[in-house]
Amino acid sequence: MPSQDDIQYAMETTRVLHEPDHRIQTFGETRFEFQLLSEPMDQVGKVRIRTGEVEAMKPRILRPEPYRDIELEGFDENARARFDRMVEKLKEQGHNLAFLQYGFRFKRGAVNEELIHDPIESVRERVLEDIRRTGNPARAIIEGVDDTWEISVLKFAFEMILRSHEINTFDLKRKGLI
Repeated sequence: MPSQDDIQYAMETTRVLHEPDHRIQTFGETRFEFQLLSEPMDQVGKVRIRTGEVEAMKPRILRPEPYRDIELEGFDENARARFDRMVEKLKEQGHNLAFLQYGFRFKRGAVNEELIHDPIESVRERVLEDIRRTGNPARAIIEGVDDTWEISVLKFAFEMILRSHEINTFDLKRKGLI
């Protein structure tokens, strides 16, 4: 299991290079594809590309205990502990996490890995050029840490919640739910 320092490092260095065009839907499921680029620790000039998807299931009920009821399906057995540590760090940094009480559920699908023998800069540019060319509105390009790559995916999902919060709040108020 990664240490607190490993998690902090992953949170600080993870970058979303390209965001999906849409946000998390208030009353439906939302699927995001991701390509996560990372450099294996002891392999100079190589980049691991993980390709997969994360699905945010629609919130079902309002939860009284905020982030504890966020479900993480398809992540490894240590994902809950890593997620809890990430949330604690965000609280310490002064983030308002009240929106987590809506019982989010994240499901990670199968992940494919490919090892490329090129510098990260070249791979990054090719992947970004590909997304500009194809224009896939559901794809995120993330650059993260190889050993704690799931933290990078969780951070991306969390950032999508933050970016979706305003529109979700508007939708909930319009329906008289808050």
